[in-house]
Amino acid sequence: MMKHTFSMNLGWDGGRNDVGTLEAERLKTQISIPPEMDGPGVGTNPDEMLLGAAATCYIITLAAVLGRSDLTHRGITINAEGIVDVTNGIFTYETIRYATTIHVPTEMTDRDITLVERIAKKAKDQCMISRALAGNVAFELNTVISRKSSNDFI
Repeated sequence: MMKHTFSMNLGWDGGRNDVGTLEAERLKTQISIPPEMDGPGVGTNPDEMLLGAAATCYIITLAAVLGRSDLTHRGITINAEGIVDVTNGIFTYETIRYATTIHVPTEMTDRDITLVERIAKKAKDQCMISRALAGNVAFELNTVISRKSSNDFI
């Protein structure tokens, strides 16, 4: 068994609408409540960070699973949205939506494209962050496969 430990240091001086700091090995930023929730909107916030954790985990897992399946892609883009419900003053992270575009070579067969679509769904379920949020946050996935010739990237 192997375990990995990730750590960060956070600091906060002041009240609700002040600004704090977050520092990890590869990330250093200010943190505050977002303007959508009547905060100052300085730096990032927990809502963006949760969305960022989920989306980066998904795109990396997707690329890895495609690679293990020997399916070539020419780029993956994701437009990710996090939906937070506010009912009676209680904030609930409700849904994460991914609009994913996977660019594949023009010569890719229809059979392989079907496999890429299946892998896109599978990668969402295999991602460590998705698994951690399962049962608490809904995931919606809209995947578009776009055939691109190598000339399209010059």
